[in-house]
Amino acid sequence: MKKTRNAILGLAMILGLGSCGVNQAWILNQNQNNTQVNLGSNNFQVLGQVKGAAEVDYILIFGGKNRRSLFNEAYSAMIEEADLTSGSRTLTNILTEEHIGGIPPFYYTRTLTVSATVVEFTE
Repeated sequence: MKKTRNAILGLAMILGLGSCGVNQAWILNQNQNNTQVNLGSNNFQVLGQVKGAAEVDYILIFGGKNRRSLFNEAYSAMIEEADLTSGSRTLTNILTEEHIGGIPPFYYTRTLTVSATVVEFTE
């Protein structure tokens, strides 16, 4: 009886202290544009980081948006925060992160975050 109680207590501790989240990050070029810039002089300044996020909930594997539309929503939010229309700015070091949390397949949340560095050319 004592062994059974200890086994159940140990299993409850493992389940209670375990994480139900999964993280994944991609560092890749999402928009296959090639622009060549020669940085022979100090003609730019780094303005900072921007990011956009989008989230969707799934219940019994049924939910709202697919991964592509979730990425588009997060990317659009990041572009809006970067304010690329005020000056000769560009985004570099674009990073896409995905977090899945909850208790799959019953209920889980997928959060997609896209972040980048904003660079402005001065000359």
